[in-house]
Amino acid sequence: MLNYTTSEENYIKSIYHLQKDSDTVNTNSLAAEMQTSAASVTDMLKKLKNKKLLQYERYRGFKLNETGKKVALGVVRKHRLWEYFLVEKLGFDWDKVHPIAEELEHISSDELIKRLEHFLGSPSFDPHGDPIPDRNGKIPVIKQLCLSVVPLKHSVTVSSVANQTPQMLEMLKHYHIGIGTTIIVTRHFEFDGSLEIKILRQPSCILSEQVAKNVFVHYDQ
Repeated sequence: MLNYTTSEENYIKSIYHLQKDSDTVNTNSLAAEMQTSAASVTDMLKKLKNKKLLQYERYRGFKLNETGKKVALGVVRKHRLWEYFLVEKLGFDWDKVHPIAEELEHISSDELIKRLEHFLGSPSFDPHGDPIPDRNGKIPVIKQLCLSVVPLKHSVTVSSVANQTPQMLEMLKHYHIGIGTTIIVTRHFEFDGSLEIKILRQPSCILSEQVAKNVFVHYDQ
C-alpha cells in the first residue's frame, strides 16, 4: 500500500470536495482552495497522476479516479472520527476542533483508526452533521433541507451545517443552535430573507438569510 505525504493527502481531500460540485476541477479553483500558486498545483497534479490517483489532461481539468476517491474518503473518515472524539470525549467546542483534526487526519495507523472507531461506537456523523465514511468508503445519507425553506410553524431538527468556519459555528453556539437542536420557524421576512425562529426554553431570535441557507434540518417525526 502506498504512503502519501501530508501535502498529497491535503490536495487529494481538496480535489474530492471540489469535484462534488462539478465533474472536473481546474487548476485555478484548486489553487484558490489550497491558497497556493497555479504552478505549485500543477507540480502536485503530476505527482498524483504518477501515483495513479488522478485522471488529468492539461487544459481540460482533472478529477480523482476510483483509487483517488478511496484515498480521499480515508482521510475524510479519519478527520471526522477525530472531530467526534474531540467533541464527545474530550469536551472541545465544535468550533475549535477542525484545525486539530486537520493534523490528526494524517496519522497512517489503520489499527489506531479501527480502535478509535470501536471506542466511539462507530458514529455515523461528526459533530457538524457531516457523514463519516465507513472503512469501505460507504457514506450514510440523511434526507435534509435548508432551514431557509422550512414552512412556518413546522418543528425541525438541525442535522448539519454547511459553513463550518469558526465564526459561523461560534455564532450558532451563541444562539444555542447545534446538531440535534429543535427549531420552529415563526416568521419569514420578505425584505431581506431573514427568519425569526424559536428554540425550546430560549427567547425568539432572528437569523439572516445567509445563516439560514447554511443550516440544514430534517422534519421531526
